[in-house]
Amino acid sequence: MSPTGELQAGEPVLMIDRRQRRYLVTLRSGGEFHTHAGVVQHDQIIGSIEGAEFRTGSGARFVAMRPTLADHVLKMPRGAQVIYPKDLGAIWMLADVRAGMSVFETGVGSGALSATLLRSGATVTGYELREDFAERALQNVESIAGVEALGRYDVQLRDAYESVDPPQRNSCYDRAVLDIPEPWRVTAHLPGPLRRGGILVAYNPSVTQVQQLRRALEDGPWALTETIEVMHRSWHVKGASVRPDHRMVAHTGFLTSARLVGS
Repeated sequence: MSPTGELQAGEPVLMIDRRQRRYLVTLRSGGEFHTHAGVVQHDQIIGSIEGAEFRTGSGARFVAMRPTLADHVLKMPRGAQVIYPKDLGAIWMLADVRAGMSVFETGVGSGALSATLLRSGATVTGYELREDFAERALQNVESIAGVEALGRYDVQLRDAYESVDPPQRNSCYDRAVLDIPEPWRVTAHLPGPLRRGGILVAYNPSVTQVQQLRRALEDGPWALTETIEVMHRSWHVKGASVRPDHRMVAHTGFLTSARLVGS
């Protein structure tokens, strides 16, 4: 499917109303998009182009667009709490993930982080304890990143607190991304499976978790360690009225990164 082509059956589409509310819908022949404002037939949307406008029987207006990665993350089915887009972008930059890299991930959850890494062209090995989370992650990755990405995605029902194996014999991970309550229990396993010079990024909501992780990193073969927090504040801009919005996405989690310099 060309991203600039017509909307097709089987692909997700974002329906946006006049108040900028967003509804994620998977198009299917004969299907219907229902809201309190009325119904739009999927067959009306299929074959149209992005930005096309549709009206319900009551006259409510909706515009159809392909969803961005951020739209998918915020609207996708989830079993675990997802990492917000503002943090996903920062993780991607801190980890410096590029096409062809091998990434270790643990705490797969609903697959939002996995999809972000896979869309960068990386190969991802994920450890997850819960089978229902692993299945949900696979479904979300296919929806967000496509069937092709599943060939680069290996989800294993394993406990990273116990051990971490390299991706293949005589090979190493380039990056490690951790979204688990006690990441310091995993960092001890990473020298060896993670190549020297490789980057670790850990996401934790609590500063006490960060403190314990930083102590473990200081006592190990790690350098260039830093912890950051990302805030997201939108602005109200309408005519002469310009001010910060009253609500913002403030604290969600801390991001700690480090480089492996020894074994």
